[in-house]
Amino acid sequence: MVEITNTRGYPIGAMSKHTGVNIETIRYYERIEIMPKPDRTTGGNRQYNHDQLKRLSFIKRSRELGFSIEEIRAMLEMVDRRDFTCGEVHTLTTEHLASVKEKIAALHRLEDALEKMASECSRGDVPDCPILDTLFEVA
Repeated sequence: MVEITNTRGYPIGAMSKHTGVNIETIRYYERIEIMPKPDRTTGGNRQYNHDQLKRLSFIKRSRELGFSIEEIRAMLEMVDRRDFTCGEVHTLTTEHLASVKEKIAALHRLEDALEKMASECSRGDVPDCPILDTLFEVA
């Protein structure tokens, strides 16, 4: 349960604990303006509201899915303007999915190349190494 210290909202520590987002990361999101600046107590402490808690959760989930800060910014701008369509969000998501698939394919190629290099190595006690030879090859 999120600790509420007063009727104004959630302190930054409670936001961090509830969402699992590091306090410095929350401050960073404020600096780059994907998180709105929260109200402040008379003592200067940040006090977030429930909408800001939901927004931070959205950002965290989006980052976990590999969306870039700019992609998240674009989605949040659509939400903030309230003039988006599900189709627009779908397009952004399918573009991101295509990028993820490209990265997975590149990782599979990398895996294959490393496995081939490792399989050619005799693991001997001589300074001759096919892995290093492969890395030194001029393309």
